[in-house]
Amino acid sequence: MIEGIGVTKVFRHGRSDVVAVDDVHLNVIPGEFVLIYGRSGSGKSTLLGMLGGLINPTSGVIRVNGLDIGNLSDAMISEVRAKEIGFVFQFSGHIPTVTVLENVMLPMLFYRDGPGSLSRAVELIRRVGLSDRADAYPCTLSSGEMKRVAIARALINSPPILIADEPTGDLDIDTEYEIMQLFQQLNSEGMTFVMVTHNLDLVPFGTRTYRMDRGKMMEIPRPLPGVTMTKEPNTHLDHDAGTAMNEL
Repeated sequence: MIEGIGVTKVFRHGRSDVVAVDDVHLNVIPGEFVLIYGRSGSGKSTLLGMLGGLINPTSGVIRVNGLDIGNLSDAMISEVRAKEIGFVFQFSGHIPTVTVLENVMLPMLFYRDGPGSLSRAVELIRRVGLSDRADAYPCTLSSGEMKRVAIARALINSPPILIADEPTGDLDIDTEYEIMQLFQQLNSEGMTFVMVTHNLDLVPFGTRTYRMDRGKMMEIPRPLPGVTMTKEPNTHLDHDAGTAMNEL
């Protein structure tokens, strides 16, 4: 589904070259939940950007569903992203002047013949537990609510792949585990995930784990020694959100 062969990214910094991603090999098969962890600056986000066609690699090959995206035009890469990949970024990036519903519908502009629709947007907002916030503006939302909007937006075009870059980095522990439960439910329904994090407590959610350090990536055998879930999910969810997550 996603394949990276010898993927390398070098940035020019003054007179020096900075190797952000160094000869990474990765093969993500349908239905996996691949989790990549590492410190800030280890190259995780740069790698995700390349896997999603947002950043061009300096060298190497990236294939999405068999297509070598390095050989595609910008328009064709945009089409692949619109159809095949949903993105959840560390910072939600909602447009402040439009409502939650309108933010969720934005990716439909890039896939006009896709499955996205007003009714689907309403349903996704309900399923992430925000039915009463559909007409709200981003400035009135909590961090957790904004993240749920970002997830609904990423799902509007029914992509088979979801790429998540530190999606829980700015959340409290209760909301973090609610979001991870939601991701786990979506994964159980067949969605493929590639997610990066710096939080070792989230490693058990993945089906395969990698560690990234100074641009190099290595697979970590499961179970990861010494890593356990340190907190049970919060059981005091509001009824709408709890029911919605169970229905995903």
